[in-house]
Amino acid sequence: MENDAATLQCPHENCQAANPLTHKFCQRCSTPLPKNYLWAVVDGQSLGSPGKILADRYLIADKFLLLDTKPGLLTLTPELENLQIPRAYLRLIPYRLHVPQVYGVLPLTNDSPQQEILLLEKPPIMVDDTTQQVHLGSELTTAWHDATSMRQLNWLWQIAHLWQPLASEGVVSSLLDSSVLRVEGSLVRLLELRFDDTTPPELPQLGEFWRQLIDNAKPAIVEFVDRVSLSLTQGEIHSSEQLITVLDRGLAQLGRSQTPTIKIITKTDTGPSRQRNEDACSPPTGTLVSKPPQPTALAIVCDGIGGHEGGNVASNLAIETIQQQVQQLTKVPYDHIDPSLLLNDLEKAVAMANDKISQRNDGENRQGRQRMGTTLVMALPVAHEMYITHVGDSRAYWITRQGCYQVTLDDDVASREVRLGYAIYREAVQQSAAGSLVQALGMGPSTSLHPTSARFMLDEDAIFLLTSDGLSDFDRVEEYWETEILPILLGETNIVNVADRLIEIANTKNGHDNVTVALVHYQVQYWEPEITIKAVIPESYSAKTVDLASRGADASVLSSPNQKTQVIEETQPTKTRQLPLQWIVPLILVIIAGSLGLFVKQLQSKSGQSEVASTPTPTQSPTVAATQPPRTLANLSPGWVIQTTKEIRLEDNPPLAAKSFLQVINTEPNPKPTSEDFSVRMRVCTNKPTPTPAPSPAKPISIKFQQLKSFGVSVLQPGAANPCKPLTQPPATQPADTSPT
Repeated sequence: MENDAATLQCPHENCQAANPLTHKFCQRCSTPLPKNYLWAVVDGQSLGSPGKILADRYLIADKFLLLDTKPGLLTLTPELENLQIPRAYLRLIPYRLHVPQVYGVLPLTNDSPQQEILLLEKPPIMVDDTTQQVHLGSELTTAWHDATSMRQLNWLWQIAHLWQPLASEGVVSSLLDSSVLRVEGSLVRLLELRFDDTTPPELPQLGEFWRQLIDNAKPAIVEFVDRVSLSLTQGEIHSSEQLITVLDRGLAQLGRSQTPTIKIITKTDTGPSRQRNEDACSPPTGTLVSKPPQPTALAIVCDGIGGHEGGNVASNLAIETIQQQVQQLTKVPYDHIDPSLLLNDLEKAVAMANDKISQRNDGENRQGRQRMGTTLVMALPVAHEMYITHVGDSRAYWITRQGCYQVTLDDDVASREVRLGYAIYREAVQQSAAGSLVQALGMGPSTSLHPTSARFMLDEDAIFLLTSDGLSDFDRVEEYWETEILPILLGETNIVNVADRLIEIANTKNGHDNVTVALVHYQVQYWEPEITIKAVIPESYSAKTVDLASRGADASVLSSPNQKTQVIEETQPTKTRQLPLQWIVPLILVIIAGSLGLFVKQLQSKSGQSEVASTPTPTQSPTVAATQPPRTLANLSPGWVIQTTKEIRLEDNPPLAAKSFLQVINTEPNPKPTSEDFSVRMRVCTNKPTPTPAPSPAKPISIKFQQLKSFGVSVLQPGAANPCKPLTQPPATQPADTSPT
């Protein structure tokens, strides 16, 4: 910027002093000076030379980049009915981590071919504070070469999550345009939206776009990216959900080369104007938790509602309930965790907390404003991922060396108006009742509660800040993150001191409410793996996947103007056949030690038929309808796949290595069966990693059931990746294909 006379006006309404552009705080009142850089969506040439000021407030920094020199003033925006373009931006606000939001509209003179310019906030840029030089973030295709294999797959994973929501708004072309597809550290950021033609692009075109990345992919993932992009172009991957599953598995393999260290500190304070503290947090205030050595790292912040009527009771009851549930979830080894199921289980834990508070309200005959409730935001780091779940207006922020990003969207009236495409956020928050909550825990049954849950891939050091509105009100986090929180990542301070400082800021700069913060410091050591990971393309996909921005909340908002979040009816069958994670470990023990008498009786009654019928059984969860029973050794059927957990030595065949895959052909009862005296005929799909060749494909393996049960095997559930082809012929009438895949 070449205009030395340009100044930055203090946003404080009682000050509005002019300050040099290099200052971070007002020289008169010490108010933080926000630097709101904007991207101008312009058809044609640039707006003018750097240093020129438009509309008496917008300083041209570089071509289409502007700096708002009066950030405390609202922009003048025409009625949205007269502007067709912004609605896609507004309805995609749940994805604002990646999709820019509308800041305002800049009207132009009558002699200009374009009557107004759309201004987008927080574009992907790099700013040199010393020289005030501003540059756009790198294009993904340019930054790709220097990224780690973990980050390269992370970028593709984010694009896969964005595909469906952008397609629903007719702007999926944005993900195929390298000029707008930018990166900011580990994040994929869009410079602006590109609107689709009459024939929108589909996944094969995404595969073609990704093929140009293969040559510069890291050695560990060259084969993986090649396989995935080819599967996209050939239609083998036919949905974004299936694509996400493939990328999840690749990231899980790379994640073994990443060792995280996590520290959590919480602080809560009554504040200068309240008599009691209705907030609650976990771990208890002032407690520092480290993982390792602790097996679990969970941070929760709750802001009670109801004053002396019981807000503190509700917040503490929510903490206690969720802690109990998450302790069960985290007993499951990471290798056995399905991300979509974990998100489901976190939402169930929130629903259980909601019902406990709601039932207490009902038992005490509390109605209307007398009902106690609470907001909630929690963070659960698992391996290379961070799981965030929230209800209400307590927030989660993600701080990296590149920026501070709010990753939750408040459940309030203002956010709802924007999601429905009715208003720009900067204007919506100025309306009366804009901050009124549209949902919180304890206000009603869990069937009408819709938590927002999301997960984020972590490939660099980061801070997650969870906070009640005692700190987040008036944009205090955005004002102070760079001076107060960023130094943690730079090694200049620690999270304990920062937590104390944030409480001080909340009490002195806001001071109108209780305040609670939780800081989660995620540090990572990463090394490039020497192995080459392989892509496994599932033949069919049945598990429910999760949108990057929020789970179950966005699709319906984008398609229906009358519904805030997606409501899954209580009687609707679940889309997944897998059990909740906390049941897996007990189930394995039951399988090994349980009686198989019922199975044998069923087998005898079938007179040699190969299939065993399955009877649906209801689940224990109040929020999920009946499901089919899981596949176990107790109800084997042809076509099912079994994986060995240790080496198995056979009498007439070479040994089967651990992690080998076997497919059931049929079961063979003896003429005079005793309790468990029957055999299982199986074919070998793989026999790895042992160098010994697999048994002859022309000769299926026959194993006594008692032997099979004692060997140590697991039955794969529907949708799990495996190399076995489906059985195409009824095994009772014709031998199954036994050739290895």
